[in-house]
Parts: sequence; C-alpha cells; structure tokens
Amino acid sequence: MTLQQEIVGNAMQMAVVSLQPGQTVYCEAGKFLFKTTNVTMETRLSGPSANGGGQQAQGGPGGGMGGLLRQAMGTAVQVGQRMLAGESLAFQYFTCQGGAGTVGFAGVLPGEMRALELDGRRAWFAEKDAFVAAESTVDFGIAFAGGRTGMSGGEGFILEKFTGHGTVIIAGAGNFIDLNPADFGGRIEVDTGCVVAFEEGIEYGVQRIGGLNRQGIMNAVFGGEGLSLATLEGNGRVILQSLTIESLANALKKAQGGDKQGPTGGLFSTHAG
Repeated sequence: MTLQQEIVGNAMQMAVVSLQPGQTVYCEAGKFLFKTTNVTMETRLSGPSANGGGQQAQGGPGGGMGGLLRQAMGTAVQVGQRMLAGESLAFQYFTCQGGAGTVGFAGVLPGEMRALELDGRRAWFAEKDAFVAAESTVDFGIAFAGGRTGMSGGEGFILEKFTGHGTVIIAGAGNFIDLNPADFGGRIEVDTGCVVAFEEGIEYGVQRIGGLNRQGIMNAVFGGEGLSLATLEGNGRVILQSLTIESLANALKKAQGGDKQGPTGGLFSTHAG
C-alpha cells in the first residue's frame, strides 16, 4: 500500500500523511506534530520488523526463552547503534484504525523535506538527524562511512541507512538541490555539512583541501571549509542542503554577541556543543 503524503510549507516544511485502516508509519521521537483521534500512537525501542508489519517479533523462530532472548538482543543492538549515531533511543509508531486517518511530522531545523521512494533495489544513506518518518515496510539502520573517512570528515562517519520498500521522509536545513555526479564528470566536491542524502552506488569520501603549503593553510584558516571536503562519485541521486548546522549555530552566536571565532572561520570556527 503506497503511503499517501503531502509536504507543505516553505521555510519550515511539514509532512502530512494520510493513513488507511491498518496502515502504520513510524518516526524518530520528537518529529511528531499532530494526528487524528483514530490514529493510535505507540513508543517502542525496536525498529520495524523485517516483514514490514511494524510489530515486534513474537519471540522469533522457536519461541520460548530463546526467542525472547534473541528479540531482546536484537533490540539492544538497534538501540546501541542509534545511541552511537546520536539518534533518539525510541521510535513512535502510528497505526490507523476504523477509517482513514491523518498524522503530521516535521524536522527540527528551518528547511525542506523530501519523500524518497524505495523499490527494494537501492538503499538510501542520509546524514544524522535527517530521518523524519517512514512506512513500516522501510527498515532503518546505521552505516559507517569508514574510520578514516569519518574521522577526517566530521560529517558522515555514521550515516542513516534505509532499505526495503516504501516511502521514507527526510529533512534538512535551508533549500535542497538534487545532483547526479555523472552529470559533472562523475565526481563532485562539497562542504561536508551540505550532504543530506545519496543513493546506494554513490561512493562517499573525504579529501583534504590542498597540501600543507601556503594555499592549503589559507583555504583551511580563511576559506570557511576547514581542512576537508566531501567527495561524491558515481551515477545516482545526491541531495544537498544550502544551510549547514555549523553556519546556523555561528549566525545565532553572532546575533547574540557570543561569536568567538573572529574573522577567520574555517579551521578556527566554533562548533555547537
């Protein structure tokens, strides 16, 4: 059953989802806005089941204490992954009962939202905190971009991963632009904080800006990009955002008279805690 949804608004968009009887959608805790009375809400630590039913496994194969233990261990692993990624510990599940219902979701920053359709062939990867809501047929997981890449890039060491079939809704800051690296010679380089999401098949990496020479130091200290740029290679869809969390935090600090970074930015920029 296709998820019927509409993304509304401008500067701070929201997703209004229409549910049919028995249909379930889940979101990260804190992204829920409103619902009709015939939509039930349940908060759970476990992610959606593999069969897409949005229900917890009933003891697993074999049942009994062994099945309960496997279920508990699986839930603990999921929670541990989300803690490592800095995500909320729980999901909220919304199921419609007795006629059509409506539920609304939103992100946490001023910006756009996007509905991605998964066909079971290609996964999607997204930055931390991009996930808003998804059908119960979409599985939420955590992916690692690789130790060397993540440690040098700062953004994207831990990514959200979406697999399965159905609709997943993501959010970012500012405005979105869709690009395909194949249209630009197969590779694009972007600010590490501008990557929102990309399809499986796109190779994500991080490269240092210049060398340890005069121009490289000038780029790092005065360029506003720090020491690294994200690289995206391959043939597939990439979504970038026009506003980074760091730039928004620095703008708010400056407006409050608390800007500590001075005129240099870049390497000496102040990160929000």
